Amino acid sequence: MGKLVVNQDKIGKIQEVMKICPFGAMEEVEGKLQINSGCKMCKLCVRKGPEGAFEFVEEEKPSIDKSLWKGIAVYVDHIDGEIHPVTYELIGKAKELAAKVNHPVYALMLGNDIKDKCREVLHYGVDKVFIYDDKNLARFNIETYTASFEDFVNKLKPTAILVGATPVGRQLAPRLAARLKTGLTADCTILDMTEDTDLVQIRPAFGGNIMAQIVTPNHRPQLATVRYKVMNAPKRNSEEAGEIVECSIEPEKLISNIKVLDIIPKEKEEFIEASDVLIVAGRGIKKEEDLKMIDELAELLGGQVACTRPLAENGWMEVKRQVGLSGRTVRPKLIITCGVSGAVQFTAGMNNAENIIAINKDENAPIFKTAHYGIVGDLYEIIPGLIEQIKMRKEA
Repeated sequence: MGKLVVNQDKIGKIQEVMKICPFGAMEEVEGKLQINSGCKMCKLCVRKGPEGAFEFVEEEKPSIDKSLWKGIAVYVDHIDGEIHPVTYELIGKAKELAAKVNHPVYALMLGNDIKDKCREVLHYGVDKVFIYDDKNLARFNIETYTASFEDFVNKLKPTAILVGATPVGRQLAPRLAARLKTGLTADCTILDMTEDTDLVQIRPAFGGNIMAQIVTPNHRPQLATVRYKVMNAPKRNSEEAGEIVECSIEPEKLISNIKVLDIIPKEKEEFIEASDVLIVAGRGIKKEEDLKMIDELAELLGGQVACTRPLAENGWMEVKRQVGLSGRTVRPKLIITCGVSGAVQFTAGMNNAENIIAINKDENAPIFKTAHYGIVGDLYEIIPGLIEQIKMRKEA
């Protein structure tokens, strides 16, 4: 990146010069020409403007000693010591990345009375679990958690940090990145590590039409968030390995302007991410009442009903049941899509399912490129027949 420098004494007639910019990024302020936020850095003004009036100056890239940063850290997402499964998935990926550069794997857990609860992480092959155990960390607080996380980074200097894209992680990771003046890539689907310890972060962009490859070569640490069910969790070991390191932070850093007045437990609900069987309704469903047969099929198979974006936007199903980039990422043992075309935004959220069965009357539908088994035909004939067959098998 760089910046534009305006030499006012060489501008001449301001109104004439302003016509050069096709984006309207020039304006006259108190008799001087200024560049506003509409500038696209196309450098047309440098080429077409009065000689010497505009200069593009390249900014110097910051230098960093990468050898001072070592280790892949994973944030342990939990509520009252109950660890979110995305943590184990990230540990599995961290071990894979660390093996490429011979780095240790760290886990960071913040909370109160967690000395025993953090031992579960030791069953997944981390080298060290760092814990900040303090009454001021009993509940998630963006100020105290960010301060503790920053303290951990400053002391350990991990080269990369992986955070689950949970409600807590989505708040904590960007705040930490801003505090540390480093980069953050959200909702990564693929992670890799170069020999130079640069974290290669790949995620869908432009509505899922391309896969963007992002690196942060001039800053450390490197931060990435990953959705649940995207990575593979390692097998739990029966024996513990690694060590627990208790950390402390200055009490004044745990003073917060946020006060929790009350905590009201939310009713437990089933999420489609946790279901082993999903029946997904797509645009091929003509009427909202027709979802009853989708519900019946899901009930017979002991699964849940999900949907694509059009059905959620129509209000036929809750947004939390939407599968895809703008919805939830799922990895069930079986997923049956009913009338789903298979846009890349949808398939990116479910293509890691163990078994994918697609029902669509269009034999050229993109969903058949993702599915393991395809049924070409009218879902209004196939699904009732499938329901009848399942009932007969159960009765037999």
